[in-house]
Amino acid sequence: MEVNYFGTVGLTKAVLPRLLAQNTGQVVVISSLVGKFGTPYRSAYAASKHALHGFFDSLRAELAGTGITITLICPGFIHTNVSVNALAGNGEPLGTMDAATAGGMAPAEFARRAVRAIRQGVSEINIGGRETYGVVIKRWLPKVFEKMLPKARVR
Repeated sequence: MEVNYFGTVGLTKAVLPRLLAQNTGQVVVISSLVGKFGTPYRSAYAASKHALHGFFDSLRAELAGTGITITLICPGFIHTNVSVNALAGNGEPLGTMDAATAGGMAPAEFARRAVRAIRQGVSEINIGGRETYGVVIKRWLPKVFEKMLPKARVR
């Protein structure tokens, strides 16, 4: 929460007066698909990313008409060390690369897509592979999603 949520909100609050004074600007937030649905072994991470979505959705509405936009970027599985650093239920680091993250999108491809979305002023974008379908499945078929989620290859 300190880094993912409070740090992001604090930085935004620090730059917001300047953006408001110049009547233009763009705040870009890196969230996660896990900010839209939780997954096994990511409870604290999911909570911090859900909080970002709530804050920045509200801020976007509050800033309507000011010339300041919010871009919320939601990566799926990107080949990073996020699973190695994830915490198990007992608070210990998981310490292993899960198959989904290992097979995730290359960071350079993620960056290319994110930069394109930023330049286009997109409000929100999901970037990843098949895991991005989870957003739609959870929305329209929540019971199916509920049965799928425990089988996620995130450990």
